[in-house]
Amino acid sequence: MIHAVGLLKERRFLPLFLTQSLGAFNDNLFKNALVFFATYHIYNSIDAETRFSAIATGIFILPYFLFSALAGQLADGYDKARIMRIIKAAEIGIMSVGAFGIFTAHIELMLLALFGMGVHSAFFGPIKYSVLPQHLRDDEVLGGTGLIEAGTYIAILGGTIAGGWVSPYVAAASVISIAVIGWLASLKIPAAPPLTQLKIDFNIFRASYRLIATTLRIRRVALAILAMSIFWTVAAILGVLFPPLVKNIFHAQKDVASVFLAIFAVGIAIGSVIINRLLRGEVSAKYGPASVLVMAAFVVDFYFAAEGWHVPDSRALFDTVEFLALPGTWHILFDLAMIAITGGMFVVPLYAFLTTTVDKSQTSRTVAANNILSSGAMVVGSVGIYLVVEAGVSVLGGLWIVFALCIASAWTAWLLHKVDMPGQAGTD
Repeated sequence: MIHAVGLLKERRFLPLFLTQSLGAFNDNLFKNALVFFATYHIYNSIDAETRFSAIATGIFILPYFLFSALAGQLADGYDKARIMRIIKAAEIGIMSVGAFGIFTAHIELMLLALFGMGVHSAFFGPIKYSVLPQHLRDDEVLGGTGLIEAGTYIAILGGTIAGGWVSPYVAAASVISIAVIGWLASLKIPAAPPLTQLKIDFNIFRASYRLIATTLRIRRVALAILAMSIFWTVAAILGVLFPPLVKNIFHAQKDVASVFLAIFAVGIAIGSVIINRLLRGEVSAKYGPASVLVMAAFVVDFYFAAEGWHVPDSRALFDTVEFLALPGTWHILFDLAMIAITGGMFVVPLYAFLTTTVDKSQTSRTVAANNILSSGAMVVGSVGIYLVVEAGVSVLGGLWIVFALCIASAWTAWLLHKVDMPGQAGTD
């Protein structure tokens, strides 16, 4: 990522960076405000809290599974900049519905808006990576991808903290305002005309099947997608577990849950920067297996540190200041940060694989195929961890599932590295 930060000064990158970051901030401000409201003000049962967290996560992710194939076709078949402007205009309407739901305390409307934001993100997802090869030089793509990832997770950090700290009414006003600013930023994105002629298939199930089947024929791409799907399953499971874990294991308030999610978000951003520095513009999975194995080790350490945590049941929930003052807190937070940093080092190069392995005219559909499979894996992970908890496994015990998935990711990353080694190109 040599001099990649300089891209932030250029119109061919900055408006896209701002548009994506503002959208990610809005997603997480709204989603976390909703989840924390339900966890701390509606439900008083760890099973109910885990169920609602899983439902909210599933509702947000499901549109990726349903609409990514259509989104990829539209992005490859039309001007990407124009599509982004339409998507960001729709965000204003979606957030207006969500704000109305907050002001009227109508949880069904809030969930509807959450689904709408999932649809918004599903259509934006293939474009934010696939437009990079059109606007950037080949030696800038990895750096640009890293900046997009870092910016996204810094935005997630801000949205996560805001979702736990601001009042629902401030959140309602904010999500509309931020949607408007994001739309204005999208107006400055340079044109990215289609590089091929496509006949759009509006049958989302047939299109999804054909897209996945075509994409997975390239072994290098198939392994990258598999590795990312497993990784994002881990992220989804952790996202479901964090709110009830913070409340019931660490006996802490929702602002501490925001701290957990924020550390996870900024950690992935840091990992994105580190791996780009190490690879110096090279698209390679050579650090992938080691990164995710270290991640697995910190998951285990986090488990044992949390298992030894004890607070009297009669004690009121800790706020952030009280929690940070406890012995052992920094051990927990360090483990969490390292899980996120090594995760960021693992996943960022995989996105660069998707946008550099195939022809530029197919990049949106390739990213869309990844989004379908990754989002499907995340839905399975979100629902699966809820079912596991319902079956009697503790929220803390769910971390062993995360550990097993990390090992699976490491194995997949090793296979990808072997395919990508010199002399192995023919295996594609």
